[in-house]
Amino acid sequence: GSMFGGRFPHTFVALHGTLETTGAPVNENYGYSAKSVSPAVLTGPVEHIVMSEKPKYLTTTNRHFTVPISDATYWAIRAEVAKWRDAPGKTYRLDENNCIHFVGRIAELAGIKVDYPKKLIRKPKAWLNHIAALNPQLGAKRIK
Repeated sequence: GSMFGGRFPHTFVALHGTLETTGAPVNENYGYSAKSVSPAVLTGPVEHIVMSEKPKYLTTTNRHFTVPISDATYWAIRAEVAKWRDAPGKTYRLDENNCIHFVGRIAELAGIKVDYPKKLIRKPKAWLNHIAALNPQLGAKRIK
């Protein structure tokens, strides 16, 4: 999903459902961001954070598309989230390693074709609309 409100334009992934192998419910979401927002974000790498959005953001966000995934893909996504969360050093870069890149990697794990046009790298909603257009099998409608 994408959202604009409270902080800045942002995108994140939400995982909802039930694991087939155990029947355990899944209700998680993950986004990637700068740990603190300051002018330093504009000049170079800064500390990163993988965070979960509050329920109120989930109800007000733009849901661009939904993709069913297997248990194996769920666990691959969880491993990827941990990799981004636990990366050493300052890894958040506004134009090279931001929330779009994080969501793009998760989307690739779910079998979605992804690219990163330079003109969309700071525009999560427009980028997700672009990804939906690249993947007509998703049946997603453009969000204005």
